[in-house]
Amino acid sequence: MKIPSRLTPLISEGMIDQVISRLMSGKEADVYIVEINGQRQCAKIYKDVEHRSFKQAVRYTEGRKSRNSRRGRAMEKSSKYGRSQKEKSWHDAEINALRRVAAAGVRVPTPFSCVDGVLFMELITDTDGNAAPRLSEVILKPEQAVEDHNTLIKYILRMLHAGIVHGDLSEFNILVDEFGPVIIDLPQAIDAAANNNAKEMLLRDVNKVRDYYSQYAPTLSSTKYGQEIWSLYESGTLHPDTNLTGRYEEKTESADVDGVLHEIEAALKEQQERLRRIEEAEQNS
Repeated sequence: MKIPSRLTPLISEGMIDQVISRLMSGKEADVYIVEINGQRQCAKIYKDVEHRSFKQAVRYTEGRKSRNSRRGRAMEKSSKYGRSQKEKSWHDAEINALRRVAAAGVRVPTPFSCVDGVLFMELITDTDGNAAPRLSEVILKPEQAVEDHNTLIKYILRMLHAGIVHGDLSEFNILVDEFGPVIIDLPQAIDAAANNNAKEMLLRDVNKVRDYYSQYAPTLSSTKYGQEIWSLYESGTLHPDTNLTGRYEEKTESADVDGVLHEIEAALKEQQERLRRIEEAEQNS
């Protein structure tokens, strides 16, 4: 196996003992299994922006703010330094998101460090110690599909309560180990309060999860957890352990336009009548 150029200096410096195998390739990164101090970890190598196929990245980064004003100004420019800072912010966003959602009670790989565009994190394994499969590679019984679906809906809810929407959730970035689903790939995770696309992306995440599990448990296809969760979030009543029903009634009541216009017309007539009386009183005084 050819060693990735990004890992070669880390091997020379003694940070990595050995590269064991390539685990997966995604639209924004390639992932390898490496050994560090006798322990196996994941090494996620982020692709340069010109080689990433992640579409409409600007929709995901909307609302993100850099704490470093110099970096923020640089990111607005197209200089080499500015591009490097944009890349760093993409890497940092995943580490921060992983830590935040883990603190919220969501199962994700534990991040260890990020060195020169390589994120080192926990390797999720199956009962035999091999890398855990993606959800897309697992065959489920109906009852297991319902259980795992409900677990993911709970995770999505907790992420939103923590202010985060995954934004690209599907069967390809969910791992399954003996304890259930584990969410991965969060560099594009968005700030729910600052990004105007948050609702759309949350609904898409929920619907993708629902549609996949519905293949094994068709009763899930009629659920509306996305709308229910967002409605609770907007009203300020969403809590990490909110009991969801999967039901949501769309508000179909149309505005009473004629009634509103009638009230406006009546108010105008009343105002005109009041002005007329004032004018008559002034003329008779």
